[in-house]
Amino acid sequence: MKLIIEGCFKRPGAVILALLLIFFSGINAFLSIPKEASPDVEIPVAYVSVAYEGISPSDAEKLLTKPLEKQLKTVAGLKKMTSAATEGYTSITVEFDAGEDIDLVLEDVRQAVDDAKKDLPKNAEEPKVTEISLALFPILSVSLSGNVPESSLINIANNIKEKVESVAGVLEVEVGGDRKEVIEILIDASSIESYGINPQNVIGLVAANNQLVTAGAIENENGRLVVKVPGVVETLDELFAMPIKIADGTTINFGDIAIIRRTFEDKKSWSRVNGKPAVVLDIKKRVGSNIIDVVDASKKVISEEVSNIPGNINVDYLFDESKSVRNLLNDLGNNVFAAVLIVLVIVVLALGIKKCSFNWVCDTEQFSSWFYHFELLWGNYEYNRLIFSYSRSRYSGRWSYRYNRVC
Repeated sequence: MKLIIEGCFKRPGAVILALLLIFFSGINAFLSIPKEASPDVEIPVAYVSVAYEGISPSDAEKLLTKPLEKQLKTVAGLKKMTSAATEGYTSITVEFDAGEDIDLVLEDVRQAVDDAKKDLPKNAEEPKVTEISLALFPILSVSLSGNVPESSLINIANNIKEKVESVAGVLEVEVGGDRKEVIEILIDASSIESYGINPQNVIGLVAANNQLVTAGAIENENGRLVVKVPGVVETLDELFAMPIKIADGTTINFGDIAIIRRTFEDKKSWSRVNGKPAVVLDIKKRVGSNIIDVVDASKKVISEEVSNIPGNINVDYLFDESKSVRNLLNDLGNNVFAAVLIVLVIVVLALGIKKCSFNWVCDTEQFSSWFYHFELLWGNYEYNRLIFSYSRSRYSGRWSYRYNRVC
């Protein structure tokens, strides 16, 4: 060790060069390491939900909640289970003991939900099992509004959603205020009565004629040919021309007794910005990706897409998690640079410029060591709000100690 120290004093140029290499490589690591708003803390909580449109809260409890609770009670490590039944919907929150492996727990919960499916109504939607994670909350909320029809606004939002989801680091984009496009059929009661058509036959006609039919394949010496039966309704014209009844040599089609049009399903949620109808995009990022890069890339894509849309579309950023991360980074950098500057000034004033060359090297070394720990974290770890606070307090305390020692 003594030889190493003597060698460093004999070759100050090499020492300074090594410190500069550490300094600049540390800056590169600091800029490249992923920045997170919150650490990826595994919470032993899962959320189970299932929908069945049209049933009352009491029926939802009896038909949906009870069968699910019966199976979820058998999951090992269960600490608490909370359920809520509303109109057409039920949700169950299951909490497990701390220290449980969340991946194994989710597998057990999904298995319990699969076992409960046989007891659920046939018309109920597929049950959903959702993991609760702090890292999966939205990092950016964007609202789209303007003097355009609602259908146009929803289509614009869905197009932007597809573009943003292709950005590296984006997990998914949820659209608030979105409504699925459906085909609405309004049957004229007087028409079906005059034609002598049973209403029940009309109701089941669309479902019976809109099915995928597996016709198999034909094999011969020349090869194998897959047979396709056109059984799916793809256009409105096919619905209009669908025959219902043949009477006196005349074919009665769907268009003769009903009005068929494209529309949207009934609203289940509303989004308004400044009192005007809007559509909100909630953007979630993947665990381990850089929140600053993801937000910047998402904003760029949104700006490019909106600029190509005719009409007056207003874009408002309601929530941006990257702002707090940027502020923490700026505070951390300002604290470190200010601490280094204060220590150098005090050393120069106390010892003089000629006597403080060694202290200059020590200060440079401590300043470079702050960047060196980023090199150790680079590639395997991330920087989040918890580490920001620790780094600020740690290095503020170190510089305060050196300041008191010099004084």
